[in-house]
Amino acid sequence: MAESSPKPMTVDLVPVQLVDPEGNPTAERRYSRDLPEETLCWLYEMMVLTRELDIEFINLKRQGELALFASCRGQEAAQVGATACLRKTDWLFPQYRELGAYLIRGIPPGHVGAAWRGTWHGGLEFTKKCCAPMSVPIGTQTLHAVGAAMAAQRLGEDSVTVAFLGDGATSEGDVHEALNFAAVFTTPCVFYVQNNQWAISMPVSRQTAAASIAHKALGYGMPGIRVDGNDVLACYTVMAEAAARARSGGGPTLIEAVTYRLGAHTTADDPSRYRNQEEVDRWLALDPIPRYRAYLQAQGVWSERLEERVAARSKRTRAELRDAVFGAPDFDIDDVFTTVFAEITPGLQAQRQQLRAELARTE
Repeated sequence: MAESSPKPMTVDLVPVQLVDPEGNPTAERRYSRDLPEETLCWLYEMMVLTRELDIEFINLKRQGELALFASCRGQEAAQVGATACLRKTDWLFPQYRELGAYLIRGIPPGHVGAAWRGTWHGGLEFTKKCCAPMSVPIGTQTLHAVGAAMAAQRLGEDSVTVAFLGDGATSEGDVHEALNFAAVFTTPCVFYVQNNQWAISMPVSRQTAAASIAHKALGYGMPGIRVDGNDVLACYTVMAEAAARARSGGGPTLIEAVTYRLGAHTTADDPSRYRNQEEVDRWLALDPIPRYRAYLQAQGVWSERLEERVAARSKRTRAELRDAVFGAPDFDIDDVFTTVFAEITPGLQAQRQQLRAELARTE
């Protein structure tokens, strides 16, 4: 008797949504909204804190205290929800826009500021929280995530790795290799694509001809799922399911969180050159924070006391970030060259001399 063929994988184009744009519960029944009230409030607190610190980082860049900054305004729900459901021992492999994920992990904002300031040791503190340093090269962190997941398998650990990437990164060869390796070796890895509609000035419609980014999962033999990236509860539950599957030996999952970058790609970008205000206004109406606040109010969870607590923490943390970053001493330029190898190489020596000469001309 012939064996029956495995059931083909499918991807639903309609994103999973638990809370609609007006803050009402949807008819979705596969995923549960039943989280403790403390967790519901914590998610709101972290979303607001992420946005407040995002504003402070931009201010610091404008005041010349940072080399660059990539805003995550509009993507707070996607980041906070996806990270809040994970264990502290699960490894995060971020790109450069995951401020919400850093805060959930307890990474001090000052350490994030050090990285954007260009201080060479800016990312070292990340690893103490099972978070790799932020990755500016597009897509390379996905390979690191898969490698770490394969190592966890060999060590007999039950940790899960999560690779954060954007829609533009799915056009990179590194991401293809990472997805293929992860599927072939059934690694405990989740690929979390924040589809914020724009890869700098390139719209997602020019990134792929597939029905969705999540559909790419089918070609690799892994589940793909779309989630409303502006719905923090949906992001939380979808990631929780994918992490549980990976932890139990079920292999990787590709999640596409459909969201929007409300601000510029980075502080060096002018988005008005490639997108119109009407589009931005449509997404502003889907802002994840007012949506979730309305949901909490309808559920009787939100209160003035909660709002006051969140505002106080935001004010305090913004001040702590400024204290850590504003006027911080610059590092010794020699450290860039002398800490790479046990003994500095002739090539690095030549580069050091070249940089010293260039700096001398600007003094």
